[in-house]
Amino acid sequence: MNSLLLIILILLGGAIFAFLANRITPILSGIVSFLSIGAAAVIFFLQVSPADTLSIPINGLELQWGINAYSWLFGAMVLGLSIFVALYAIAFMQGKDRLGYFFFNFNLSIMAMMGIVFSTDWISLFIFWEIMTWSSFLIVIYAGISEGRVGTKYMIFSAIGGYSMFMAILVSNSLLGSFQIADLVTGFGTLSLGNQALIGILFMVAFGVKSAVMPLHVWAPRAYSDSPMAFTAIFSGLLSKMGVFGMGILMVSVFAQGTIGQTFIFSNVLAWLGAITSVIATFYAVIQKDAKRLLAYSSIAQLGYIIVGLAIGTPLSIMAALFLAVVHAIFKGTLFMVVGAVERQAGTTNMEEVGALIRKMPWTFMAALFSIIALAGVPPLGGFVGKWMLYESLITSGFGSNYFLVIMVFLSSTAAFLYSYRFLFGLFLGQEEPEYDHVKEAPAIMVIPMVILALSLLVLGAFPGLLFEPIANAMDFMGVHVEWNMTVLSNVWGDTVHMEPIWTSILIVFVLAATFLTFKNRKSTRYVTTKDIHTSGEIPEAHENLTYAVDFYRPFERAIEPVLRRKMDHYYNRFGEGMESLFGFLRKIYTGNGQTYAVYVIIFLSILIL
Repeated sequence: MNSLLLIILILLGGAIFAFLANRITPILSGIVSFLSIGAAAVIFFLQVSPADTLSIPINGLELQWGINAYSWLFGAMVLGLSIFVALYAIAFMQGKDRLGYFFFNFNLSIMAMMGIVFSTDWISLFIFWEIMTWSSFLIVIYAGISEGRVGTKYMIFSAIGGYSMFMAILVSNSLLGSFQIADLVTGFGTLSLGNQALIGILFMVAFGVKSAVMPLHVWAPRAYSDSPMAFTAIFSGLLSKMGVFGMGILMVSVFAQGTIGQTFIFSNVLAWLGAITSVIATFYAVIQKDAKRLLAYSSIAQLGYIIVGLAIGTPLSIMAALFLAVVHAIFKGTLFMVVGAVERQAGTTNMEEVGALIRKMPWTFMAALFSIIALAGVPPLGGFVGKWMLYESLITSGFGSNYFLVIMVFLSSTAAFLYSYRFLFGLFLGQEEPEYDHVKEAPAIMVIPMVILALSLLVLGAFPGLLFEPIANAMDFMGVHVEWNMTVLSNVWGDTVHMEPIWTSILIVFVLAATFLTFKNRKSTRYVTTKDIHTSGEIPEAHENLTYAVDFYRPFERAIEPVLRRKMDHYYNRFGEGMESLFGFLRKIYTGNGQTYAVYVIIFLSILIL
């Protein structure tokens, strides 16, 4: 059997059997889901090759599937992260209701994403895109009524994106006579500038919704934070990358063939939208009190960096964007799993309530620490490599306005340190509270995936060439060539950063710290609590506030309040009210009364005569 079809059937079969297995025992649903994803991953990494193609004729249409270096990169990202999240989900979802429903849609989402990256024609891609949208929507509304309202907003914007994509497909087919993606790439340059702009705008809206680019982002904060954390790791880490996948095809391959790609209008507009997205979303992340909402806004901000890299369109910026896409999937998936572990063990993710979990959940803290450092772009974690390349590409790309983009991106990256520290301090540091004395480390089946993914960020930071190679192959397929090195970063001025001594030093410090802590715990000295250290041995009164988790960044909030005063939801609500008034007015005109219509006809004829 064809390997591509086999992967789709395994994931679909896993979804169906996971739904049915819930009737036997609920935990079996998660196990079936994990095994099916694992089997699909084994086939993908061991058997799939560019020679694998599939053609399915349906009523005159020919659906075609295939794999290339670009789609392989995203397919590896999907299955590579999904298998860890599926293992984590077995324990996280234990004890919850309707596990068959959850894992059915969980598997269906992963199947749809693999179908998207396998598709070489727009019809197949659209079908799988809609399956991905509906299955993710059903998980967003999984928990109840309030999530149903969130799901409605998600579905409205997804419908806007879906209709935009469908219109773009129909327009391109009417002009080029083909539904094949490759034919749009090769034939885009033969279209008029107006048709190029029309197709480009429609596809940008479709992919921009999934990438949560402002102003199409308003569905994302609540959808990310209100979904079960076992799925949000997929939602933020992978489903958003399907928008990036489409943006990559559009910006790198399609626009490069047309007149519109030479005007830089679309590139500059999209780059600025990405930069504004990163800054505004970062500001919102800083002021959040709940860790889930913080990570939701952080996800939007990080996706802004990726969009900027794709929009600039130089080999280095594209390399940076794809590198950041992969490491974002890893560290954001890990961070949402961390928050899920805290929620499961402590019962809340409110950073003003819970704290000082570092002693109680040390392995979860380690995963959070590595991931948050990667997010902040600090060496030697993978996030540093991506941001280094992005900054350099912005400075050296030749666009005068890119210096301002550098300022915007650097502002967002710097402000990200604020919410990164807030996240770590709010959940793991600060003063121990007696109501959380019962908290223990998450089950091993949840900890192991988090720790492995966190350590992979260190490996990718120390040996970025492990990721440079598949990215370079993907870019070669798209017609963009780039040079790379396994462990050395360099720029056009001749400066170099050797990653080997950095990660070696970090490893030595880590080993020494682990050794010290191991022998320290064997001594017969008295355990000193964080409260003893905080108060220097003095006994505090009951009313004394020993930690400041409330109004953590109040001065900063006052400074950015003018920027955040009006949310984008306000403008969408005003637009909706205006449309409601317009339709109300039209309803008064079109009353259904024949005599009224006759009067309208007489008035119209009188105007024509005059």
